[in-house]
Amino acid sequence: MKLQNTNILITGGASGIGKIMGRLALEKGAKSLIIWDINPEALAATKSEFATLGTVHTYTVNIADSDAVIATYQRVKEECGSVDILINCAGIVRGNNTFDHQTVEDIRLTMEVNTVAPMVLTLQVLPDMLSRNRGHICNIASAGGMLGNPKMSVYGASKWAVIGWSESMRIELQQRKSNVHVTTVAPYFISTGMFTGVRSVFPILKPEPTAKKIIRAIERNTIFAGIPFGYHFIRFWQAILPLRVFDWLFGTVFGIYRTMDHFTGRK
Repeated sequence: MKLQNTNILITGGASGIGKIMGRLALEKGAKSLIIWDINPEALAATKSEFATLGTVHTYTVNIADSDAVIATYQRVKEECGSVDILINCAGIVRGNNTFDHQTVEDIRLTMEVNTVAPMVLTLQVLPDMLSRNRGHICNIASAGGMLGNPKMSVYGASKWAVIGWSESMRIELQQRKSNVHVTTVAPYFISTGMFTGVRSVFPILKPEPTAKKIIRAIERNTIFAGIPFGYHFIRFWQAILPLRVFDWLFGTVFGIYRTMDHFTGRK
């Protein structure tokens, strides 16, 4: 789907790859960029930075609050018009504890932000897209939603849920021959600060090229984008290898199961 002359809504769009994707969208001729974020200072700074690139609307919203999501989207419709492209990008990770040290609060917050919020927002956006028979929904999941990893069990669960929901919704739209498309993105760790301290034998992704790949996937109506491309083969290796061999190969040889040991995250 072309970005030119479209209204694009990005959650978590005042920092990280969300902010970069917003800039790229404006550079590609988007009619307006609608940014949702919980940080009002970052929103103001981003709006000022992008002022010369095009029309930018900002909304301070805590997407963990479903009522706030619904109310804010109604404001968006009234003030900006219907959304053509939705990028569910906002996400959180709450520490690197093993599951027995998780709290009910952290579990709920992680699932609300990473899983429930994209569903609730999409539930608001989708009817308008269906009525116009045009639109695109991009859900930023994670490679952590394709591969179990110690010390990120709740985060991984939230992203597994996103992938399952996003893929199921895509098939539903495909079956009804709708021109509304869904792209699911599963990137590896990205050096935006969210996963500061992670150590990996595989290169940590750089934000700018990762954001460009996601925008390109939207433009091409790509169904599933694993980043880097090699992560498309995780399911293949899971299917053909005995689980203990898979654990040894990815956990011990490649060290994936130790990546969160030195995690600190954003301060």
